[in-house]
Formats: sequence, structure tokens, C-alpha cells
Amino acid sequence: MKKVRIFTTNMCPWCRRTKEFLKENNVEFEEINVERDREMAVKMISVSGRTGVPQPWIGDEIIIGFNKAKIKELLNL
Repeated sequence: MKKVRIFTTNMCPWCRRTKEFLKENNVEFEEINVERDREMAVKMISVSGRTGVPQPWIGDEIIIGFNKAKIKELLNL
């Protein structure tokens, strides 16, 4: 399975929904809270060009927001 990282913040409801969806589908992921890790926040913005969260990174693909259809497609769910 592809490596999954999700960039989040503390109060983001869409971040919670994205994580719940991944857990429901037994997808292991690494959560990176950009409120707590400024270095990773800078990396997220420099790579994606976007500040919004959630940002699921699946393999080499970056998704902005909770796009269930795209997540399912990339993970073959």
C-alpha cells in the first residue's frame, strides 16, 4: 500500500473526517499537525503551494481537502 501522510490542524473538522475515513478503511497513516510542527508546515506549503488542511499525501499525489473519491481512487478502495 502507498505511504499516506495527512497534514492537519487541531480544530479542523475536515481533518477529523479524513482521519475517520482512513481508519474505517484500515488505512495506516502518519498525521502531521502543522500547528505543532512549524518546520513541516513550511514543507507542506512549499511542496503543495497551499496552506489549507487537510492535505492527504498518498504516495506522490497531494490532495487538498477531504476528497473521498480521490482518496478511494489512489488507495484502490
